[in-house]
Amino acid sequence: MAEVIRMPKMSDTMEEGVIASWLKKEGDEVASGDILAEVETDKATMELESFEDGVLLHIGVKESEAVPVDGVIAIIGEKGENIDDLLAEIQGGSKKKKEDKSAPDAKKTETKEKETSETETDTADIDTSGIKANVVTMPKMSDTMQEGVIAAWHKKVGDKVASGDILAEVETDKATMELEAYEEGTLLYIGVEEGNAVAVDGVIAVVGEEGADYEKLLKAQSAKSKKTEGDPSEETSKSEPAAQEPEVSKEAAEQKDAPAYTPSRATNGQDKSSDGRLKASPLAKKMAEEKGFDISRIKGSGEQGRIVRRDVENYHPQDAPAQQPAQQPEGKPSQAPVALPQVVGEEQFEEVNISQMRKTIARRLAESKFTAPHFYLTMEINMDKAMEARNSMNEFAPVKISFNDIVIKAAAAALRQHPKVNVSWLGDKMRFNKHIHIGVAVAVEEGLLVPVVRFADNKSLSHISAEVKELAGKAKNKQLQPKDWEGSTFTVSNLGMFGIEEFTAIINPPDACIMAVGGIKETPVVKNGQIVPGNVMKVTLSCDHRAVDGALGAAFLKTFKALMEDPIRILI
Repeated sequence: MAEVIRMPKMSDTMEEGVIASWLKKEGDEVASGDILAEVETDKATMELESFEDGVLLHIGVKESEAVPVDGVIAIIGEKGENIDDLLAEIQGGSKKKKEDKSAPDAKKTETKEKETSETETDTADIDTSGIKANVVTMPKMSDTMQEGVIAAWHKKVGDKVASGDILAEVETDKATMELEAYEEGTLLYIGVEEGNAVAVDGVIAVVGEEGADYEKLLKAQSAKSKKTEGDPSEETSKSEPAAQEPEVSKEAAEQKDAPAYTPSRATNGQDKSSDGRLKASPLAKKMAEEKGFDISRIKGSGEQGRIVRRDVENYHPQDAPAQQPAQQPEGKPSQAPVALPQVVGEEQFEEVNISQMRKTIARRLAESKFTAPHFYLTMEINMDKAMEARNSMNEFAPVKISFNDIVIKAAAAALRQHPKVNVSWLGDKMRFNKHIHIGVAVAVEEGLLVPVVRFADNKSLSHISAEVKELAGKAKNKQLQPKDWEGSTFTVSNLGMFGIEEFTAIINPPDACIMAVGGIKETPVVKNGQIVPGNVMKVTLSCDHRAVDGALGAAFLKTFKALMEDPIRILI
């Protein structure tokens, strides 16, 4: 009888696993206890054992592919056994799940189509085909822009507008940029006053022939916007050409990505405005920079001598007049102009698929940060006696004891005195742990693992030191087993060895607290009314306010501080 092999749940946080490699292939004999494959979980790469004897009849997942917990991995049975019916049953079950999942989406689609149909009926009555005017909407001037503020209008209603003229200055989320006109005509309507914001694609103005019925055009634009909000992915109907977006030229499209205006040097005053700015469109500046042209030598044909795109396209450096050096005042030596070298670079990047470990870290920490109400308590600890004690201990200890080992031991001793901090939040109940298991955050290449030192309050400093080193080695070599990372009741995260003086850490659920430990820094301290040099370490306790209150966390830190400042008390 064929047996289906499914993805087991290899850790408490595992939702899917990746087949790192198959150690058996279809047709191979398999005995109970044989290793079928290596599975990459969110914590480590583990071996998948077979619990059946037989032949590997089917492999359902290729190497490097992910499969959710309980998903079908393989089928083992007798040699020559027909598994067609079993495969059909498995595939049928998957298909049914997909159909059940897509049923609500079908209803949503039906409702959306109905709303779209109603909107089309409303807009079909608005005929804008004879209106010789165009709606000017807010362009998306940066990749993160959602709205723009009209900083200043350069035109008013009734003014003549030529292609390339500046209609307004728009303040985006990154810079203040100029909004060019791409159509000729008269400014018939201004929809946004100075200082007001308008969303991307919102109506700013209307440009067209004098006397054009722009109000009907605005109504059609409004109806089209409502339709777009109902279904952003649906294209505008061809039967309503006037209700479409105004046709945008290539210059307009590139204008959206053009950089903000930056002052440029110019030696001929004719291309400058009264405030000393070089009058050129952002697109013209970008094109000139890309072509290596000195934009100050290009003669502008736009409004008031403004340099626009066509001027850059028609410019030939060999035809430009020689630039005359500016006259220096008498008595002052002339200074040679500073020539800045052109820096050429290439944007490069690499996209890498997120590992199972990083996926789980992201999910769990996001859940912790946004569901657990964190609050933070910071305290300074004088480490002079701890440094002396560590030096003495290491003269006799079988393994080298670190400051982090002392922190773990002191935290465990403080938890024994404050058991209400040693709790786990389980949603509908709280677990008051009688045992003390300290999780120790360990940085590995793909993220962060938290192996657990069990019964830390009952272990010596040498024992803790040896165990932490062993667990850290396993973590970096992906050799941790579930028993190594499960069951922490309190977590310590130490970045002091990286030179970090102070930081806050995100709680590792279901723990209620995590302590962030900074580095030891020599600093002036007050002793007996005198300022003397001392060694200070800062720790910050992150608490889940649902389980631990401020006074309780402060009392724990006070005890921890006393133990660290007089380490002999840890050993009692």
